[in-house]
Amino acid sequence: MTDCNQIIFPFASSQKRKVEASFSGGSVSSDGGLLFLQEVERSLKISQRLAKILPDQRDPDKITHQQKHMIKQRLLSLCAGYEDLNDQDTLRHDILMQTLVGSADPLASAPTLCRMENRGDRRTMLEMQKLLLELFIQKHQHAPPKELILDFDATDDLTHGNQEGSFYHGYYKHHCFLPLYVFCGSDPLCALLRPANTDGARGAWAVLKILVKTFRQQWGDDLKIIFRGDTGFMRPRMLTWCENNNVNYITGYSKNARLLKQSAALIEQSKFQYEQTEQKQRLFEEYQYQAGSWDAPRKIIMKAEHTYRGENNRYIVTNLEGDPQALYDEVYCARGDMENRIKEQQLGLFADRTSCQHWWANQLRLLLSTFAYLIMDRFRTLFLMGTQWANLQCSTLRVKLIKIGAVVTRNTRRAKAKGLVL
Repeated sequence: MTDCNQIIFPFASSQKRKVEASFSGGSVSSDGGLLFLQEVERSLKISQRLAKILPDQRDPDKITHQQKHMIKQRLLSLCAGYEDLNDQDTLRHDILMQTLVGSADPLASAPTLCRMENRGDRRTMLEMQKLLLELFIQKHQHAPPKELILDFDATDDLTHGNQEGSFYHGYYKHHCFLPLYVFCGSDPLCALLRPANTDGARGAWAVLKILVKTFRQQWGDDLKIIFRGDTGFMRPRMLTWCENNNVNYITGYSKNARLLKQSAALIEQSKFQYEQTEQKQRLFEEYQYQAGSWDAPRKIIMKAEHTYRGENNRYIVTNLEGDPQALYDEVYCARGDMENRIKEQQLGLFADRTSCQHWWANQLRLLLSTFAYLIMDRFRTLFLMGTQWANLQCSTLRVKLIKIGAVVTRNTRRAKAKGLVL
C-alpha cells in the first residue's frame, strides 16, 4: 500500500481555469485483482477449513488475529506474488488486503505468521492433504468423471543451511528436499515433502492406494484410473498392485542390453530411413517382455527415433490397449503438462520457499503454496473458461489481472476499490 500526502503544485492557468497537480491519491493498492480471487477463496472456504485443521493453543482471551484471517492473508499474499513473510510488514497495512481478509485493523506481522507456520504437525499435514481430495471431489460433484489420469512426479527443492531433512542429491548436485507431487490435469491432489536421501518413488505407492480407494468409494468401481509417471516411478510391486486392483498404468522404462537386442531391427530401420531421407524418423513397436524381478510378462512400447543428432530411443511399460504410437504420443508424453504445473507452483506460487529450520513448518509452507495454486487454478479454469486468459500461466495471470492499481476508500458502511463494491 502507498499513502501519498504531497502538497498541491500550481501551474499556469489554461482557458481561465486554474490548473493544479496533486499526488494525494488516498490509499492505493497494487493488488486490485485480488477481489476476484477473494470470491474463489470464499466459495471454497479454504481458509476456514484450514483454520479448523491447524492446531491453535493460544489463549482465546488474548488473540488479536484469528487463525482463519492469518491463513487467508498468507494465501492471498502468495497469489499476489509476495513470497516471503517479511513482505507482510508492509502488506499488513494495505487497506484492500485488510478488507479481503475481514479486518479493519493491521493484519498479522511476519513473526506472528511464522509462529502459526510452526504449529503444524504430522496429523495437520495429513488432514490438509485430505482437504485437497475433498476439494477435488467437490469440483466434480455435478459431473462425476469417467476417467482419471493421476500424474506422479518429483522435483528438487533447494535448501540452505542445516535444515531438517536436507541432504545432498547426486542427480541434482546440491542439497535439497525431494517433494512428491500428484496432479490430475491441473488439479493438485498431493504435495508431500520428502528428504533428498530417499528413493524418488518413496511414498508414491501409499498415495496411489489412498487416491484409488477414495475415488472408487466416491464414484464406483467402474471409474477408469490411470497411473502415469516417468522411469523413476516404474516399480514392479506397484505395477502388480495396479493389475490386481483394476488400475491402468503407463510409465517410462530404462533401456537395457536385452531390450536393445530385442529392438535392434527397429533401431536399424529408423537409422536407415533417416540416411535415405535425411528427415527425422520415428518408428514404434510393442513387445512382451519380462524382467528377472517381474512375476509375469508385460507390454513394452519402444520408440526408435533417429535425427541429425543421432539416436533418441525410448521405452515405456503399460497395460493400456491401443496403437503403440498413440499411447506414446497422446497418453505418455501428455505427462509433460504436469511438469508445467510443478513449475507454476515452484516458481509462480513459491513452493520452494521452504527455508524454515523445522520439517513440519516447511511441509506446511509447501501445502499453503499448493492451496494458493489451487485458488489461482480454479479462477483460471472455472471463471475464465472460454476467454483468452483461460490457459495463462499463474505468473502471467498475476501480471495481467491481479497486479492492478486500485484506489481504496473505506468507511463504516462499505469499501470501494476502483468502483468495485465489497
